[in-house]
Amino acid sequence: MNHLAHAYLSFRQPALITGNLIADFVKGRAQLSAYAPDIQYGITIHRAIDTFTDQHPVTHKAKRYFTPSCGLYSGVFVDLIYDHFLATDPERFTDDSLRQFAKYVYSVINERKSELPETFLRMFKSMEEFNWLYNYHYIDGIFRSMRGIAMRAQYLDTDPNIIYAVFMEHYEGLKLCYQEFFPDLQKHVENLLLQENRQ
Repeated sequence: MNHLAHAYLSFRQPALITGNLIADFVKGRAQLSAYAPDIQYGITIHRAIDTFTDQHPVTHKAKRYFTPSCGLYSGVFVDLIYDHFLATDPERFTDDSLRQFAKYVYSVINERKSELPETFLRMFKSMEEFNWLYNYHYIDGIFRSMRGIAMRAQYLDTDPNIIYAVFMEHYEGLKLCYQEFFPDLQKHVENLLLQENRQ
């Protein structure tokens, strides 16, 4: 999953939000052990979310829309469009609540900046400046994100306009994938947190 989903599935717990967002920038046990246990648990939840998402049959179905144009990067774009459908899901966000949630997430990260990886903070600077979490709500925000991914991807030689065209052509089919998949993911994360709290 992408940034908004990881933050949302942290259920407004600051340490979970922090661990969930920095997880891709924390490599190996030595780096992991530098963080407090509650942030380490957020990193663990991030990885559990990614594993569940990658293995879910609906995600496999969603990837098939993108595979002809971007091959192994199809999963990256599915993660991104899931964030769009989460941002536009009226059962989870209004325009105002999404805006406020984004501000809350940025404030959580800013309070802990001194503890976080420099590589993450460079990415986070752009996330906050261009308000990625809120702008996933908009089609042009998704296009900008697709273009950014395409520019950074070392082994992807596809015009981002083509990837965007796939997204728009199959918008309703991809939305149905999100609607079928995301409740399963949320339930999975809630169960993990319940199990942790019982221990």
